[in-house]
Amino acid sequence: MMKFDPMYYPYHSRRSSVYSQKGMVGTSQPLAAEAGMEMIRKGGNAVDAAIATAAALTVVEPTSNGIGGDSFAIVWMDGNMYGMNSSGRAPEAISIERVKDFGHTEMPQKGLIPVTVPGAPSGWVALSERFGKLSLEEVLAPAISYAEGGFPVSPVVSHHWKRAVRSYPADNPVFQPWHDTFTKDGRAPEPGEVWTLQDTPIPLERLQKRMGERFTRGSLLKRLTRFLRLMTGLFVNQIWRVSKRTG
Repeated sequence: MMKFDPMYYPYHSRRSSVYSQKGMVGTSQPLAAEAGMEMIRKGGNAVDAAIATAAALTVVEPTSNGIGGDSFAIVWMDGNMYGMNSSGRAPEAISIERVKDFGHTEMPQKGLIPVTVPGAPSGWVALSERFGKLSLEEVLAPAISYAEGGFPVSPVVSHHWKRAVRSYPADNPVFQPWHDTFTKDGRAPEPGEVWTLQDTPIPLERLQKRMGERFTRGSLLKRLTRFLRLMTGLFVNQIWRVSKRTG
């Protein structure tokens, strides 16, 4: 049996144990944790808090989280355990042979080839509809507020944001849309700088209504598909030019 001593701290750097009577949210970003606690204070449950936290993290910590990612959950509710797998599916036309045709011996970490269908939004909707107490509009409100009203960027996020700017060259047209959304004058935010995403090409308030369908069957999916086809064409042309020079 494990023994827990709240006064045992084996390291020089320490944080005291924290206790709460009405719930607790822990994340790598305090602003996202606050979004979850706001749901608790409104009368929501842990599922509402988890969705609000996850959505907020995609805004305040975009270097680690994205609304186009995957979502998994284990939920204990009313004496029963539920599991959810909302991972994105691979594109219909992808195959090992197609990946090898582009010159890869393994799945690349960057670019368009490893992109999957966004699974997280549908997962949030499913969790909210089955287990949540608050509306999805209420749950997503903090994330939208951070995006449009701005948020102070933490030092660690700023560090990784700058690394991303260096990793995605702005002179490459494949990465230009990323720079249009996540940089200002070609730079990443400094630590403590208040940053907004109000110029995002997809108005966030529109995502609240039928969010899951927009990412899997609706108009937003069509926009994403058109974009990916355009970027794929640019990517293929670049590969062709490189092969011409080296062949």
